[in-house]
Amino acid sequence: MPVPVLTARESAILAFEAEWPWHGGAKEEAIRSRLGLSPARYYQLLGRIIDTEAALAADPLLVRRLRRLRDERTARRLGATS
Repeated sequence: MPVPVLTARESAILAFEAEWPWHGGAKEEAIRSRLGLSPARYYQLLGRIIDTEAALAADPLLVRRLRRLRDERTARRLGATS
Protein backbone atom coordinates (compact mmCIF):
# COMPACT_ATOMS: atom_id res chain seq x y z
CA MET A 1 0.00 0.00 0.00
CA PRO A 2 1.50 3.39 -0.98
CA VAL A 3 2.36 5.88 1.72
CA PRO A 4 0.10 8.96 1.51
CA VAL A 5 1.91 12.18 0.66
CA LEU A 6 1.01 15.79 1.38
CA THR A 7 1.08 18.41 -1.36
CA ALA A 8 3.58 21.25 -1.04
CA ARG A 9 0.79 23.59 0.11
CA GLU A 10 -0.46 21.11 2.69
CA SER A 11 3.07 20.58 3.95
CA ALA A 12 3.59 24.33 4.26
CA ILE A 13 0.38 24.75 6.25
CA LEU A 14 1.23 21.88 8.57
CA ALA A 15 4.80 23.17 9.04
CA PHE A 16 3.51 26.66 9.80
CA GLU A 17 1.14 25.30 12.45
CA ALA A 18 3.90 23.15 13.94
CA GLU A 19 6.30 26.05 14.35
CA TRP A 20 3.80 28.74 15.34
CA PRO A 21 4.04 28.41 19.15
CA TRP A 22 7.72 29.37 18.93
CA HIS A 23 7.08 32.64 17.09
CA GLY A 24 5.67 35.81 18.56
CA GLY A 25 3.40 38.28 16.85
CA ALA A 26 0.03 38.19 15.23
CA LYS A 27 -0.70 34.79 13.75
CA GLU A 28 -3.28 36.16 11.32
CA GLU A 29 -0.76 38.53 9.75
CA ALA A 30 1.80 35.74 9.50
CA ILE A 31 -0.76 33.54 7.75
CA ARG A 32 -1.39 36.27 5.20
CA SER A 33 2.25 37.15 4.60
CA ARG A 34 3.85 33.70 4.67
CA LEU A 35 1.11 31.58 3.14
CA GLY A 36 -0.87 34.10 1.11
CA LEU A 37 -4.15 32.94 2.65
CA SER A 38 -6.85 34.62 4.66
CA PRO A 39 -7.01 33.28 8.21
CA ALA A 40 -10.46 31.81 7.55
CA ARG A 41 -9.20 29.89 4.51
CA TYR A 42 -6.11 28.76 6.42
CA TYR A 43 -8.21 27.24 9.20
CA GLN A 44 -10.55 25.59 6.67
CA LEU A 45 -7.61 23.97 4.93
CA LEU A 46 -5.90 23.02 8.18
CA GLY A 47 -9.09 21.30 9.35
CA ARG A 48 -9.21 19.25 6.17
CA ILE A 49 -5.51 18.47 6.22
CA ILE A 50 -5.48 17.08 9.76
CA ASP A 51 -8.18 14.59 8.77
CA THR A 52 -5.91 12.97 6.17
CA GLU A 53 -3.71 9.92 6.57
CA ALA A 54 -0.92 11.83 4.83
CA ALA A 55 -0.88 14.46 7.58
CA LEU A 56 -0.95 11.81 10.27
CA ALA A 57 2.00 10.06 8.62
CA ALA A 58 3.91 13.35 8.24
CA ASP A 59 3.55 14.63 11.82
CA PRO A 60 1.57 12.29 14.07
CA LEU A 61 2.08 14.25 17.30
CA LEU A 62 0.94 17.56 15.83
CA VAL A 63 -2.01 16.06 13.98
CA ARG A 64 -3.25 14.15 17.03
CA ARG A 65 -2.92 17.28 19.17
CA LEU A 66 -4.83 19.40 16.66
CA ARG A 67 -7.54 16.75 16.31
CA ARG A 68 -7.86 16.54 20.10
CA LEU A 69 -8.13 20.32 20.45
CA ARG A 70 -10.75 20.47 17.70
CA ASP A 71 -12.75 17.67 19.32
CA GLU A 72 -12.60 19.43 22.71
CA ARG A 73 -13.83 22.69 21.18
CA THR A 74 -16.67 20.86 19.43
CA ALA A 75 -17.66 19.08 22.65
CA ARG A 76 -17.69 22.38 24.55
CA ARG A 77 -19.90 23.99 21.89
CA LEU A 78 -22.30 21.07 21.92
CA GLY A 79 -22.35 21.02 25.71
CA ALA A 80 -23.11 24.72 25.83
CA THR A 81 -26.19 24.31 23.62
CA SER A 82 -27.66 21.40 25.57
